[in-house]
Amino acid sequence: MPAEGKHRRNSRTSPLARRLVALGTGGAALALPLITATTAGATPAPQHITAAPAAVHAASHRVIHVVVKGESLSKIARDRSVSGGWKALYKTNRPAIGDNPSLIHPGLKLKLSGKPVSAPKAPKAPSGTSSATGNTPAATTDAIETVAKSYTNDLDGWIREALDVMAQHGIPGSYDGIHRNIIRESSGNPRAINNWDSNAAAGTPSKGLLQVIDPTFQAYHVSGTSTDPYDPVANITAACNYAADRYGSIDNVNGPY
Repeated sequence: MPAEGKHRRNSRTSPLARRLVALGTGGAALALPLITATTAGATPAPQHITAAPAAVHAASHRVIHVVVKGESLSKIARDRSVSGGWKALYKTNRPAIGDNPSLIHPGLKLKLSGKPVSAPKAPKAPSGTSSATGNTPAATTDAIETVAKSYTNDLDGWIREALDVMAQHGIPGSYDGIHRNIIRESSGNPRAINNWDSNAAAGTPSKGLLQVIDPTFQAYHVSGTSTDPYDPVANITAACNYAADRYGSIDNVNGPY
């Protein structure tokens, strides 16, 4: 609170005019002083100005998920209904995750929606100034590419995509182990089906690249992949999941399994 100002009064030139207003109530009067003028040089009463509220930015529609122990991108994408699945989640958060989508650690904050972080562009050099002189700020050196990993639509691409999915779920297996068993089981034909063995006779023919019967596919299906047993990646990951449970790894399978 500001201290009261001390002002010298001159009764002849600047009197404090006061008036008494009498409110009559049965002969009694209530005197109310009315200040009609201020003394010369008196400090004006401070004015309280309410600042106009600042413009409020629209709330971001992005939702943040904090990774907990045991989670994978595919699990998060499924549990939080991320459009585009784990691939879209990885694309959006690749700068934070890095090049290996299977390596996410507890405490990592992931955006469930929104545009991927883009690499900043170098500022345009002012007229007459060459960026080579060092006068123009260089582009940020820690910019990270945000393009999602892609796979070819062939046996090589299917195996590589399956290996990345397996890495997220901790399913063991190598490229060579998967490739060797695929060539033996289906010769690389994702639509292969066995209609003559005991499984077929029982009504559950072996299907796909690694010749998986429906009950096994359903029991060992890997979340985040297709539910179609003929889908190459779904077939490979389910078969490798089964082999890991039964034999330790698809790498240990060297014959019918």
